[in-house]
Amino acid sequence: MPTYPLNWDLDSLLPRPDSTEFAAVLEQFSQSLTALADRSEQLPPLSSTGTAWTPWGNFLREFERLEALGGDLLSFIGCHAAADAGNKHFRQIEAALSALDPLRERMATNVEFAFREASDDGFKAFVDSDDWLKQNRFFLVQRRRNAQMRLPKGEETLAADLGVDGIHAWGRLYDRLSGDLRIRVMEKGEVVEKSPGQIRFDSAERTVRQNNFFATDKAWKGIADSCADALNHIAGTRLTLYRRLQLKDHLAMPLHRNRMRRETLETMWSVVSARKQVLLKYLAAKARLLGLEKLSWYDTQAPLPQIDEGGGKSEIGYDEGAQLVTRTFAGFSPELGEFARHALTGGWVEAENRGGKRQGAFCTGFPSKKQSRVFMTFTNTHDNVSTLAHELGHAYHSWILREQPLFLQDYPMNLAETASTFAEAVLAEQRLRETPSRSEKLAILDHMLSDAVAYLMNIHARFLFEDRFHQERANGELSAARFSELMLAAQKEAYLDGLAGDGWYPDFWVSKLHFYISGLPFYNFPYTFGYLLSTGLYALGADAREGFPEQYRQLLLATGCMETEPAVQSTVGYDLSEPDFWNKSLDVVERRVGRFLELLENRHET
Repeated sequence: MPTYPLNWDLDSLLPRPDSTEFAAVLEQFSQSLTALADRSEQLPPLSSTGTAWTPWGNFLREFERLEALGGDLLSFIGCHAAADAGNKHFRQIEAALSALDPLRERMATNVEFAFREASDDGFKAFVDSDDWLKQNRFFLVQRRRNAQMRLPKGEETLAADLGVDGIHAWGRLYDRLSGDLRIRVMEKGEVVEKSPGQIRFDSAERTVRQNNFFATDKAWKGIADSCADALNHIAGTRLTLYRRLQLKDHLAMPLHRNRMRRETLETMWSVVSARKQVLLKYLAAKARLLGLEKLSWYDTQAPLPQIDEGGGKSEIGYDEGAQLVTRTFAGFSPELGEFARHALTGGWVEAENRGGKRQGAFCTGFPSKKQSRVFMTFTNTHDNVSTLAHELGHAYHSWILREQPLFLQDYPMNLAETASTFAEAVLAEQRLRETPSRSEKLAILDHMLSDAVAYLMNIHARFLFEDRFHQERANGELSAARFSELMLAAQKEAYLDGLAGDGWYPDFWVSKLHFYISGLPFYNFPYTFGYLLSTGLYALGADAREGFPEQYRQLLLATGCMETEPAVQSTVGYDLSEPDFWNKSLDVVERRVGRFLELLENRHET
């Protein structure tokens, strides 16, 4: 009998999606949301007198209740649909919930415009009028600030309506083009067609990696002109809106959405640029191990060759992996370890390796229930254990915030990966300490340093590319060839020219979905921020072990109720607009490179 169940418990959360009880819950939610959206149109203006305070307070409390229920419903049907990917009924319910999004957007718009139109004294008096509103002050102030990033109400409504067949249509076009794309590759002596997500570049055989890469590039080139049209018009629409809003530039909106100051972003990239040359030593060492003069783009994910035979373990069962995570987390803090045990034994995780499940892994929250659920497919690898730790890190973040008001449980993208990446680091460092095998140590460090290359080089290249094409797009549309020129230049700068001369990927912009997400500009720098924040936190924890778990807990609490910089400074004492913290993060990367090289040099270590 396994200690840790492989399947999650969803039945204790809500009635089954195919039941009449669930249909009734969904219908009641839809009716309540419609009624509340209509109420949002009738709310009186906010003023410094109390006439409007009661209807506004009642509205916001009901808004909170429905947001919590909506979060439960979206997570619930998302879990069922992921576990049974072929179920058409589940997909229909997902579509029905998505169709309610305009009601939520209408309420958010009405709230933000009302807050913007209120006088400073009127808004302050309203927030100070009762304890519940005071408790939610940060959320209310954020909503007022959001309104500064909106056009006048009539224009905002028109832009939203036009966006359906405009900017968002270009994003959907890319989704359709990429979804229909098929790549012809050789497999077991036959030519087969695969979707882009099925193509892998982590084969031990270089010829396989190389053939997959060139076949993939050829396929993406076939739709490059259409993708260039989509990218031009997505960026062009944004730039038009930014001009109407009189924003400083194309970075003002993504910085606002990440609750982050420009100085912080500039300092982070400055330190990264100054320190990441140490990764060239890792790339060169990996190239030597693979028998290459320099790595090409398609070599960076290649596995290392076996260095020794003893001590390593290629497979790990789910029970053993879950126990390793629980024990490792407990070594950091008893609370984190107990949380992992509670989640893993309490039916929070779906890990069974079976057909019919969606790909990938995720963690999703049920705010009304104060619980989370983790989805993955465990195939008995140590990478799976890392994924489990990563997703449980997300769940712990939500667990820490569970007693906060719902409106203070949300945090921006740049802070979203902090707890998850930190949890991975805690696990990986423990594995490094415990394994006697040099090959396994090298494999763990290779995984860590591959992540460093991804966040400090690959993501940096994406940022440089997106920044520069927005600058050029302000003067007119770019050709597919020009996009490729900008991407090649960005890669060479970000990778410090560290790959083989013919080993770059100029057409990467065609294949990277993140550039085409019409609702989220600059879906790149938050990843690097989150990686370096968690890495720096790990360094602080190693330096000051005793009191750090509580500092870390307080930081996770602060992510929901503070701007990014105050959240970090008030809990761990670092100013992110200064280089000190970022250098701590890069110190960790540098030590890992040194350890990787040391293991390669000491051939007798076991």
